[in-house]
Amino acid sequence: MRIAVDAMGGDYAPEELIKGVLMAAETWPDLHLILVGQHERMLPFFSGTKPANVSSVEASEEIGMDEHPANAVRKKKDASIVVATRLVKLGEADAVVGAGNTGAQMAAALLGLGRIKGIERPAIGTIFSTAEGGTLILDVGANLDASPEHLCQYAVMGSIYAKKILGIPNPRVGLLNIGSEEGKGNELTQKTYSLLKVAPINFLGNIEGRDVPYGRADVVVCDGFVGNVLLKTAEGLVGVFVQLIKERITSTMLRKLGALVVKPGLNEFAQMMDYAEYGGAPLLGVNGISIICHGSSKAKAIFNAIRVAQECVQVRLIKQIREDLPQ
Repeated sequence: MRIAVDAMGGDYAPEELIKGVLMAAETWPDLHLILVGQHERMLPFFSGTKPANVSSVEASEEIGMDEHPANAVRKKKDASIVVATRLVKLGEADAVVGAGNTGAQMAAALLGLGRIKGIERPAIGTIFSTAEGGTLILDVGANLDASPEHLCQYAVMGSIYAKKILGIPNPRVGLLNIGSEEGKGNELTQKTYSLLKVAPINFLGNIEGRDVPYGRADVVVCDGFVGNVLLKTAEGLVGVFVQLIKERITSTMLRKLGALVVKPGLNEFAQMMDYAEYGGAPLLGVNGISIICHGSSKAKAIFNAIRVAQECVQVRLIKQIREDLPQ
């Protein structure tokens, strides 16, 4: 199996991307990893010789986080994410992993790989840490506006992903709404509810925002605007929560002593809420495996994103989505 990694994308590129790739190369010696980027910038981060299962492909350009995604992808044909995606298109890689401009990675996938037949718009699905482990939320930003048909397609793709990658036999799918009753919500959610009732999924009905952290659904469907706000609000709350705990628990000597007792539990909590544990989010609906990582991803997150990419290839996720989509 061959995984292409955009070495130029992200806040800590290329150093942390390369570190993550080297970790993966050591863990999975049968996996071939292809670093895509500028050789001169990547070379200093290899100590000694490059592992036998790591190669590199030159890409002279990169796309910044502030660039217009579609325009940049069209103009910069030799940008690292464009070249990495092209390797998948040409069959020279089985999946691509990137941590750069999310819009650019989506544009590169749409223009380079195309959509799966029957999918009108792709969705970014990401794991949201919950009391039950994790819930797949989609969409979290690929499409800010969506139709009921789009949300229904998200639900089907999310259900397939939860079965094949997360190992949930009969994933519970919920529609994010302002109330649990069928008649609640705006026109979009009401029409979507009607479609989901007859879709080939285990549809629970509406779930509210407060239900998500409790893990009351395995897959939560919403448009990209709502999903992105939900995700970033949760990230902010966790950050504030951890900060406040650190401040309060070390404010006196007595509390510092007590902190030694609760530290293992706090460490477990921090690990549960760490996005790096889940690695990357699949761009579901494109005709190839494209894993999108957080812009601030470090080596651990890249390592886990490569693991996710492998799992998607191994279960033939694209084929599964094609076969299970309603005709």
